[in-house]
Amino acid sequence: MINEDKLYVWHPYAAAIDKNPVYSVKKAKGVHIYLESGEKLVDGMSSWWCVINGYNHPKLNKAIKEQINKFSHVMFGGFTHKPATRLAKRLNEITPRSIQKVFFSDSGSVAIEVAMKFAIQYWYSKNLENKKKFLTVKSGYHGDTFATMSVSDPINGMHSIFKKTLLSQIYASKPEDSRNFDLNKSKSLKQIEQKLKEKNSLIAAMILEPIFQGAGGMRIYHPDYLKKVKELCKKYNVLLILDEIATGFGRTGKLFGFEHSNVVPDILCLGKSITGGYMSLAATMVSKEIAKSISSKEPGIFMHGPTYMANPLACSVALANINLLLSYDWKAKINNIEKMIYNSFEKISKNKSVKDFRVLGAIGVLEMKNKVDVKSIQKRCVDHGIWLRPYSNLIYIMPPYIISKKDLSFLLSNLKKVIELEY
Repeated sequence: MINEDKLYVWHPYAAAIDKNPVYSVKKAKGVHIYLESGEKLVDGMSSWWCVINGYNHPKLNKAIKEQINKFSHVMFGGFTHKPATRLAKRLNEITPRSIQKVFFSDSGSVAIEVAMKFAIQYWYSKNLENKKKFLTVKSGYHGDTFATMSVSDPINGMHSIFKKTLLSQIYASKPEDSRNFDLNKSKSLKQIEQKLKEKNSLIAAMILEPIFQGAGGMRIYHPDYLKKVKELCKKYNVLLILDEIATGFGRTGKLFGFEHSNVVPDILCLGKSITGGYMSLAATMVSKEIAKSISSKEPGIFMHGPTYMANPLACSVALANINLLLSYDWKAKINNIEKMIYNSFEKISKNKSVKDFRVLGAIGVLEMKNKVDVKSIQKRCVDHGIWLRPYSNLIYIMPPYIISKKDLSFLLSNLKKVIELEY
């Protein structure tokens, strides 16, 4: 299998030749990944943050099996089905009442693309066709497609090599660290207001990851920052898009990141953990006002339609996953995870190689002074029975919510050993 992989497969964020080693997975159950070579690993990544309820969960397995016996897919143009309508209803029940309409897509990147198109088409319907730019902040990440790359960090982000090809957007400096935040002295907020004041006639929306910036740097900012951003967007007649792809469904300790600030976005993007890691699915939710306005002017329809939109298998398992999450005391689990990560990272941070550490909910980030040797670190992790995927100068964990204290303790203690051996 590994030989065939080397011959034919191109992995994400990897070279096609002279590749870093990959590890062949035999099975996964709960928080454990079992390799073909015999190792049993505690998963600290939730498979890029989506497997919140663990692998191979019987309730989620049941949901997808029951649906596949009925039908696996039908086009969503002209048809509807219970998995989609029930999921849309459930999403409405757990989000603010004003963001009612749900547009399904296949991935987080596409959900952001959809949100950007919603914003542009909304202002078109208001006869404000010049409002087609987007305001965002540095150190953000919103996806790998062309429109989403244009609102991700233009210099230090993963997509800097494409900057001359991308649409030109409007940037403010990154939000200040939550620990050093002063609302009245925020350079970033001052820049945002200045740019909104000067260019609001051109700006369709501002887009942000609420409270936690993910792949752009794993940074945590203050809830009051987001609250002020919402006020400024309203003042200058600009929509607010919140990217909850990574933060949604409990990861930050709240069901959604925006709840830390008590704000309501005009457009909300969801993905990753929505299906619990079973299938790719995303959702873009918009306010009633946006939906009504877009539908009232020619062409009278929203111009987007993915082939696999609202796939019944994905919708079925997503509904089961959300119901499963809300059936147990997930807040208590996240709180316990947060405490254990913080206590461990506080000790690890005494290592001279560590520049800083950050913890929020079921997120723990170690910022190293130098770039991480991913190949070396990952091998040490596997040798110690844990699975992590560092990048740049960041070593981080985002475990499944169901992880036991025993398994989390094992993960954290062995991460400490790995860092001591590596540095």
